[in-house]
Amino acid sequence: MVFLYFLCVLYGLAMLFILAYSLAQGHLLYHFLKAEKNKIQKAPESPEIWPSVTVQLPIYNELYVVERLIDAVAKLNYPRPLLQIQLLDDSTDQTSELIRRKLAEYPSIDFQYIHRAIRTGFKAGALREGLEKAKGEFIAIFDADFVPDGDFLLRTIPYFTSGKVGMVQTRWTHLNRDYSVLTRLQAVALDAHFLIEQTGRNHQGAFINFNGTGGIWRKTCIYDAGNWHDDTLTEDLDLSYRAQRKGWEFVYRPEIESPAELPPIMSAVKSQQFRWTKGGAECAVKHFGQVNRERHPFHVKFHAFAHLFNSAIFIAVLLASLSSIGVFWAGEMGLISPVWLKVSGIFLVGFVLIALTYLVSFFFESKAFLNSALRVVWQLPLFLSVSMGLALHNAQAVWEGLTGKKSPFVRTPKFNLESGKERLSLNRYLIHRMPMTTWVEGVLALVFWGMVALAFSRENFLFLPFHAMLAIGYSIVFIKSFNSYGLGR
Repeated sequence: MVFLYFLCVLYGLAMLFILAYSLAQGHLLYHFLKAEKNKIQKAPESPEIWPSVTVQLPIYNELYVVERLIDAVAKLNYPRPLLQIQLLDDSTDQTSELIRRKLAEYPSIDFQYIHRAIRTGFKAGALREGLEKAKGEFIAIFDADFVPDGDFLLRTIPYFTSGKVGMVQTRWTHLNRDYSVLTRLQAVALDAHFLIEQTGRNHQGAFINFNGTGGIWRKTCIYDAGNWHDDTLTEDLDLSYRAQRKGWEFVYRPEIESPAELPPIMSAVKSQQFRWTKGGAECAVKHFGQVNRERHPFHVKFHAFAHLFNSAIFIAVLLASLSSIGVFWAGEMGLISPVWLKVSGIFLVGFVLIALTYLVSFFFESKAFLNSALRVVWQLPLFLSVSMGLALHNAQAVWEGLTGKKSPFVRTPKFNLESGKERLSLNRYLIHRMPMTTWVEGVLALVFWGMVALAFSRENFLFLPFHAMLAIGYSIVFIKSFNSYGLGR
C-alpha cells in the first residue's frame, strides 16, 4: 500500500514537470504568434564593403554525402577573394581520398584541406583547430548532410548590423521529408523547434542556440566566449550560452532556409537523439546555476531553465508512464478517491499545449489546408506516441548527462538516399549491435498493451488514451529499432 502511494506521488511530480514544460511551450507559442504579427518583411541593406568569410565543413567518414556538400559550397555566391572554405576532415576511411579528388575539380576556389589523424575533441576540436587557420572575419558552419543555398552568405551577413551581434542562425528544412513515416515524424519535431521555439525565444530576448550547422558566427564572438569546448556532446549549445551570457546578441531568421537530410532509420535517429539529449543535460549542469545567479530578467531565466532541461521531459514521461500503472491499481482498489483522479485531469492541459505547439507549426507553411488537415489527423498523434516510445532511450541519455557520465561523440550516419544512387542496406556506417534497451522497449510495449486490455475489461478508461499512445509508441520504436539494427546482416 505504501508503495502504491509512493507511485501516486511520483506520478503527480512527473506530470507537474510536464505541465511546467508545456506552459513554457505555450509562452513560446504566444511570442511566435506576436513575432509573426509584427514581422518586418524587408531585410537589412547589404554592407557597402563585404567582409571576409570562412566556411567550415566538419567531416568524419562521409562517403555518401561529402561530394554533394563540396559541390554545394562551391556554388556559394560570394566575392571569391573574400571566401575561404575549410574541409575539417577527421575521416578514417576512403572519404579523405574522395575529398582530395573532388577538390581538384575546383582549382579556382580557396579550399583549405585540414586532416587530423587523431580526433581530439571530436567536432569541437576540429572547429577549434580550423579557427586558428581561418582567414574570415565571419565563420559559417555546415555539417556534411547539409546543402547550403547559393545565396546563404549574401542573406545572412547583412544581419550583423551591430557589432553586438555574434551569431545568425537559419532554419533547417528537409531534403527527404517524404522518404518515410519516420522522416515525416522527425520533420514535425524539428519544424516546431525551428518555427515556434527559436522564434519565440528570440522575439522576447531569451537565450537561443546555434544549432551546430546552418549558422554563421562573428569570429571575435567565438574567441570572446572562450572558443569551442569539448566537455559536452553539444558544443553548439554550450558555446551559445557562454556567448550570450557575455552579452553577445543572437539573431534567428526562419525565412532563410538550410536544407538537410533526416536520418531514415531508427538506429540513426536514436544515435542523434542520444547525443542531443545527453549533451543538453550536460549543458544544463554546466550553465543553469550560473545563469540563475546572474542578473537576467525572470522570463530569461525561466526559458533558460526550460531550454536547458527540456530533455528531462523524457525522464518525466518515463516516470509518469510507469507510475500510472500503480495509480490505476490504486484507483481500482479504492485507495484513491475518484474525485482526486478526476482532478488530476488538469495535468492533461500540458499535453494539449504541447500538441497545440506542434499543430501550429504543422499548418504554418501549409499551401493546401485540406491535405494538411488530413495528414495531421494521423501524423500528430503518431508523432506524440513515438516521442513517448523514445522515453526510455532518451531518459538514459539525460540521466548520464545529469550525473556526469562521459561517452564519446557518436556521429549520426548519413545516407543520401534521395539521390537514388545508394541502397540503404549497403551503407557501411550502419549500427548492427542492438542495445539491451531495445528489448526493454519491446517489453514495455507488451506491458502497455496489457494495460489497454485491462482498461476495457475493468471498464476504467481514465488512462486509456495515455496507455494506448505508449503501447503504440513503444511498439513502433521497438520494431523499427529491431529492423534497423538488423539491416545489412
